[in-house]
Amino acid sequence: METHVRFGLRTISLVLFLTLTTSLSSTAFDVSEYEDGESVDIADFILSFGNEMEDMEENEWQMVQTKANQFVVNDQPFYVNGFNTYWLMVFAADESTRGKVTEVFKHASSVGMTVCRTWAFNDGQWRALQKSPSVYDEDVFKALDFVVSEANKYKIRLILSLVNNWEAYGGKAQYVKWGNAAGLNLTSDDAFFSHPTLRSYYKAHVKTVLNRVNTFTNITYKEDPTIFAWELMNEPRCNSDSTGDVLQDWIKEMAFYVKSIDTKHLVEIGLEGFYGPSTPQRYQLNPNAYAHQVGTDFIRNHQVLGVDFASVHIYPDSWISQSIADSHLPFIKSWMEAHIEDAEKYLGMPVVFGEFGVSAKAPGFNSSYRDNLINTVYKTILNSTKKGGSGAGSLVWQLFPDGTDYMDDGYAIVLSKSPSTSSIISLQSTRLALFNSLCSTKCRWGCKKRNVLETALYHDEL
Repeated sequence: METHVRFGLRTISLVLFLTLTTSLSSTAFDVSEYEDGESVDIADFILSFGNEMEDMEENEWQMVQTKANQFVVNDQPFYVNGFNTYWLMVFAADESTRGKVTEVFKHASSVGMTVCRTWAFNDGQWRALQKSPSVYDEDVFKALDFVVSEANKYKIRLILSLVNNWEAYGGKAQYVKWGNAAGLNLTSDDAFFSHPTLRSYYKAHVKTVLNRVNTFTNITYKEDPTIFAWELMNEPRCNSDSTGDVLQDWIKEMAFYVKSIDTKHLVEIGLEGFYGPSTPQRYQLNPNAYAHQVGTDFIRNHQVLGVDFASVHIYPDSWISQSIADSHLPFIKSWMEAHIEDAEKYLGMPVVFGEFGVSAKAPGFNSSYRDNLINTVYKTILNSTKKGGSGAGSLVWQLFPDGTDYMDDGYAIVLSKSPSTSSIISLQSTRLALFNSLCSTKCRWGCKKRNVLETALYHDEL
């Protein structure tokens, strides 16, 4: 499978070369001579980048860590262009659909994506991983093993989410059902956060997943660098406690618990990014009036010991108005810039925009608008990277392979059917990969080539 990785990197280099030679040809940028008069062939330079990256890929499959407000791998920067595909484990559990897991990783790799976020839970539902508290379906667990193994083959790292706030795939509601079946008298799904029995159920699940030995690779999950990070919960909300104290206490306990088992991997919460009671002056930045009342608190939550980076989601078409509006794109930019600023000033950590997208079912949708939305996110990330800021990357919601339309929630992107979107994603991947290498302390390129690269990397046209 290593051949797929090499092909992807060379493809990225070629995409960058073609894009830049087209866009730069109409500018005054002279690449024939630079600084000291020595000839610089940008074509050779860009294509040689593929060879440099192949060498680095061979040597750098190590744990992702944080250094100040950036991700690093082997002490080199690691900026993220990635995607979500939540259903990988369920598809891998059926031989008839398992090939789609390989297919989505292959497609993502071909456009240079390096991180995938997916579910490491399915509680009490169809093809459940956890059928009841601490009772697992081994076949489904083997399916998750396959997902991790296959991601490794395509050099894609995984953010594994451990439970859902929503009822899909079980979520906190299923934990409450289990509690009531055990004789507890629980009347709210938010008891998931506060009741000690339900907390113990969740912690047992965490322990089981982190200590799992992969049946394909024989590597324990907590030792596997394929895993980028653990996510405590997908989009946690505790509506019954607008003060945020209940959720804050849960985050403290669970972040510490994950770290007590696994000190090597990063931990993030899975928040949407709403500003809460600790920062009322930031309420105006929230997308709507109820966002500060759902029990989350972006800055306070991320100040918890054991949380390594911040997570934010971006959905103006569900938060602000379902209909596509011109105001959505400025909101995205200001929403991102505010959280990047907070991550720099108050948190001292990277921030990943872990979900963003627009539904094709939204009134007024067209593919050009989606491309503009993705471009807005990508440019905002690049503006942060230029300054060494906390904007560490983004994960589009969501990437699908061909033949999975029946799973589409409106947000699916099939690269083969969306050439313009595919090109935008590929160029962002290339730019971030180039930036990672540009900033590398192990970079072997001379100053002359660094200057050429900087001009190419931040040319205005995406």
